[in-house]
Amino acid sequence: MSKSITARRLTAAVLSAGALTAALAVPASATGHHPHRPSVEIARVQYDSPGRDDGSNRSLNGEWVEIANHDRRAVNLNGWTLSDRDGRTYTFRHYRLDGRSTVRVHTGVGHDRGNDLYQDRRHYVWDNRDTAILRNDHGRIIDVQSWGRHHHGGRH
Repeated sequence: MSKSITARRLTAAVLSAGALTAALAVPASATGHHPHRPSVEIARVQYDSPGRDDGSNRSLNGEWVEIANHDRRAVNLNGWTLSDRDGRTYTFRHYRLDGRSTVRVHTGVGHDRGNDLYQDRRHYVWDNRDTAILRNDHGRIIDVQSWGRHHHGGRH
């Protein structure tokens, strides 16, 4: 076999391998595949309650964190925690978050019902610069969301 035939075959093999690699490396967005989205996450945070921050129960309950379940199946949140960067922690008790639904965890005093839970606190939790951390009942971080000046991105 001549050197030119061998060189052509080698070039053809390299080009074929390159084409195959390029085909396999198509970006996920081009294939219609979306990056993994956690089934339970911190969806929204209302850290600055509307109106004056007068410390009233109404104002405290205007401060909340919304947790979303994107899965079709319900998730048992019993023993899960929601905390801020200073360690103030709310523990979910006997709560099951239905599939494709949300729950708001309000700061102030109230009666838990449906998709509204209350921490029963008499002081604000969420600062204008803060971080909300959601952990499961084994202490594993499920989601983290930060806001305000001097933070590095919203989601970690």
